[in-house]
Amino acid sequence: MNKEHKKLERLMLFSEVARHLSFTVAAKNLQISRGHLSAQIRRLEKEMGLPLLIRSTRSVRLTAEGERVFTGTNKIRHSLLELERNAAHEGKTIEGLIKITAPSLFTERFLLDIFSKFRALHPAIEFLIDSSYTRYDLNSSNFDLAFRATNEPPLNMVGKAILSYQHCCCASPAYFKKRGKPQAPADLKTHQCLRGHEQLTWPFLSAYVAADGWLQINDNHMLKTLALKGEGVIRVPEYVVDQEIKEGKLVAIFKNEMPEGLTIFIIYPQLIHQSNKLTAFVEFVQDYFNNKTDHQ
Repeated sequence: MNKEHKKLERLMLFSEVARHLSFTVAAKNLQISRGHLSAQIRRLEKEMGLPLLIRSTRSVRLTAEGERVFTGTNKIRHSLLELERNAAHEGKTIEGLIKITAPSLFTERFLLDIFSKFRALHPAIEFLIDSSYTRYDLNSSNFDLAFRATNEPPLNMVGKAILSYQHCCCASPAYFKKRGKPQAPADLKTHQCLRGHEQLTWPFLSAYVAADGWLQINDNHMLKTLALKGEGVIRVPEYVVDQEIKEGKLVAIFKNEMPEGLTIFIIYPQLIHQSNKLTAFVEFVQDYFNNKTDHQ
């Protein structure tokens, strides 16, 4: 079914190019990149085993096969319009399941609250979430959208920036009382630095410091738990520990030494028509974080 869905989507993309005989105009109307549109048409031609367009540097023309396919897509477009008219009333309802993949601590810190507030407005909405750090390919997986920390969202996806953050280096007051508070990043060499598997060094503006400690674990939640127990110093995204720092349970160090951070993006495939529920949810998430920024 997913393969058929993608082929139908490509046929509709081809229909837009055929209507205007221009990739530039079609891409603008569809609000997708020209490169993505061109790649999808080439894939459609490969799947069908037919040349649909004759391309030159200045123009686009339909082949005989392209003319026949274009006639067929017009019939499909007409049928879709009829379906939209018949389902106009139902289409206004925001309901159904939204499938999301997102990092576990971002889910705990923000998404659970977002889900609750969104359902207060739209009680017929349900959520399914994969709370992990797996970077699924949204074009081939069954998820509607993803939340990812990156400074370069995938070019074949829609990416909307919602939250910028830096990392934070911190430990509990009890740990610093017992081991002393480091005055510079280099002082961490004599401390227990609890880290993720790949964090061989911790980057600071003045130096890269070897992160040596008695534990490596690929779970920021467990790192925070250990820091709260006074077991060592951790370096995690600031939104993971901002509440504990505000409450005095953890103490941040080297705030002025932290390099440029990352941005959380909400990412989803480039579709011709986005469903009402996803459009409403994406807009709600953007407003949620805009309001948080306004009140900081």
